[in-house]
This record gives sequence, structure tokens and C-alpha cells, in this order.
Amino acid sequence: MTNDVAERTLPAPDALRPWIDGIETGVAVDSDSASREPFTRVPDTATKLVVRVDENGHRDTLVVGPRTRATYHTSKRLASCVQVRLGPGTARPLLGVAAVELVGRVVRLGDLPGASARQLAGELRWLEGEDAVGRLMEVLPGRLAAGVGADRSRLEVLRAAVEALSTDVERVPSQVRELARRLAVSERQLRNLFAEGVGVSPKHFARIGRVRYVLAHAGGTGWAELAASTGYYDQSHMTADFRTLMGVPPRSFFTGRLPVAQPCQSLSRV
Repeated sequence: MTNDVAERTLPAPDALRPWIDGIETGVAVDSDSASREPFTRVPDTATKLVVRVDENGHRDTLVVGPRTRATYHTSKRLASCVQVRLGPGTARPLLGVAAVELVGRVVRLGDLPGASARQLAGELRWLEGEDAVGRLMEVLPGRLAAGVGADRSRLEVLRAAVEALSTDVERVPSQVRELARRLAVSERQLRNLFAEGVGVSPKHFARIGRVRYVLAHAGGTGWAELAASTGYYDQSHMTADFRTLMGVPPRSFFTGRLPVAQPCQSLSRV
């Protein structure tokens, strides 16, 4: 018998919106399936706060920064985990660092320089699952509101830009130049806002969103139609973007059938 992680996605509590984009929890369960199969960790623009326990009972409270490209791994077991996806602009007031300082990194929460991060690490150190989520609901609203202060207007611009550059079923991302003009900021100011609050440039944010959309919708839609619905000029541009971020073109990736990691599974290699 081996242990797989049964995962559950929770909506962000009203008190934590829009600071928190979502919460995933996982608990190990007995299973006859293999637990050490290869998986894909896809590009992700979110910074995540993670509380996990490995199969030996070792506890970690981690911060996982944005990932700009896919990586491929073989999983190992976790006993439990809670992953909190931080919303745009949350890194600085909660963790004391700009999101750009966390790109491609995994660090212990208590090792970050800010007093707020160290305090939060101590509060979460021995909590698991629902208890950790409950504690976050208690302490985050006040701390985040206090941490924003005079930067609230910048935060509002950032969140509006993130919304406009996101890909979903009914909307393709805006062009960065057009978006900056609409928000009455320069392109340089917009890049600075994204570096501080998201970690990647506006253009790369949109690219990651498009590729994640392709990953989620491939199979049910033809490649040319998928490229058009995602805002690419044509299928060849979509293929080039996908290859850059995923390391292989779309057809090769889906032919290989390497599964995309579930949230807590992907934490088993950080």
C-alpha cells in the first residue's frame, strides 16, 4: 500500500478576498496506485504560502514564489499540506518582500526578513489543515489592511491590470500598451507595479495565463481555434509560446501524457 494525497480546493473566505485567490488542502490516504510517478509543475504567476508535513512528520512553513517555466519531477509523499495562493499585491504587506524577490525560489517563511513573516511562521508552525486556514482567517485581514497604507491606489491599479491581462473563457488578455493608457500609467510604471506585486512583467503574466488556458482546454478544441480564443495571432505563435514556457510544443506535451501536478502533489518536491 502507498500513500496518495486526497486534495480539496476551498474558496477564499470573504474576509480574505482579494488578498487570497484560493486555498488547497491535502491529506494522505491509503491507495494501491503508485505514488512516485512523474508529473509536470506548470508555470504559475502566484506566490504561495505553504504549511506541509512530510511522511516522516517533518513540518515546514514555506513561501513558494512564481514559476516562469515548467519543470518535471518524480513525486514523493506528503502526509498533509495547506497551500494558500496569495492575490496580487499581497506579498509585500504580508511577507515584507516584493514578489519579484521570490520568483523561482522556495524559502522558509521564518527566514524572510520582515517581523510579520516571522510572527506568522510561529503562529502556523504547529497547525494543520483546517486549523491553519482558521488561523489565517483570524489574523490576515487586519495585518494586510495595515500593511497597505498609502499604497491602496497603486494596489487598485495593479488588480485592475491583472484582471485585464488574465485569460478566461469570455475574454482574451488586453495589450499592455493599450492597458497602460487606459489605466493612465506609463508602461514602465505598470512593469514596476507587476514586479512589486506579482513578480513577473505584465507581458510574461499574460503569456503564462495563455499557456495555462491551453493546458486546461486542449483536447476539446482544435489547435487553431484554441489559439484564436486565447488571443494569439495564429497557431504558430501559440506553439512557440507553449514551447518556450513548457519546454516542448503542445502536441509533444499532450502525446507524452505527463500529468499536471495537483496543488499539494507539486509541493512534494519543493
